Amino acid sequence: MANRLIIEGRVQGVGYRATLAREAGALGLRGWVRNRRDGSVEALVDGDAHAVEAIIRWARRGPPAAVVSNVIIEDAEPPPDAAFHIAPAQ
Repeated sequence: MANRLIIEGRVQGVGYRATLAREAGALGLRGWVRNRRDGSVEALVDGDAHAVEAIIRWARRGPPAAVVSNVIIEDAEPPPDAAFHIAPAQ
């Protein structure tokens, strides 16, 4: 089960990417997370449906310094990589 997430709000400069990557790795997910030029964060998450649901729940709140206003969720193609990583900004 792969989903693309766009996380909006105060999500850059608050440790969002690093924390999401750590959480996703702990859940055994594959994919990536990156900052976007518009101030949002984008992630591609793939793995067990329960783990994907768990990271989406986490994404809605984020780390303590984040203020998440919206999470857009779309179906996606699975990533080619077997691990989860922080990707360059787009």
